Amino acid sequence: MRITGGELRGRRLHAPRGRSLELRPMQDQVRAALFSALGEVVRGARVLDLFAGTGSVGLEALSRGASFAVFVEASCEAIEALKRNALELGLRDRVAIVQDDVLRALERLWRRGERFDLVFLDPPYEQGLAQRTLERLGQLDALLSEGAVVVASVFKKEARAPRYGGLERVRERTYGDTALVFYCKGGGEGAEKEREG
Repeated sequence: MRITGGELRGRRLHAPRGRSLELRPMQDQVRAALFSALGEVVRGARVLDLFAGTGSVGLEALSRGASFAVFVEASCEAIEALKRNALELGLRDRVAIVQDDVLRALERLWRRGERFDLVFLDPPYEQGLAQRTLERLGQLDALLSEGAVVVASVFKKEARAPRYGGLERVRERTYGDTALVFYCKGGGEGAEKEREG
């Protein structure tokens, strides 16, 4: 597993030894396709990486020009790998790592007045976690900047709604069993860019 683009392209990422099936890092080629689809949306963005695992998606965003990333992950083993990756890539001053349940962490971030331009979620498949997280993101309006993009990585057969609160589905791409579903807050320029892609 490596960073696929940006200033840290080619750098290797660590994953926990003996990782469980719950930890399913996004494949390099899917991650590369994701960031190709996002294009300039990433540059300067404040990023929230939910169900972050080893941090591959958020760290890639930083490599490609994002300004700061908050990672949320519950697994101790994944957190250790994430910390090691951030340290070895020289990104420790541009990340915050939260070890917690995602829905509880969202509430805490919202209460603190945090705001994000780009959100990734890659939960374990077929447990309803993607839908519950998208629903909560749609409710916590102030957590997302206007035009914010939310990308959910889900099993292609999982149900997903065209809208969650202020989040509107603008695009979907499938890679094998994985679907990347793009939502945008409030229409506007971010949604137009997504639709054009």
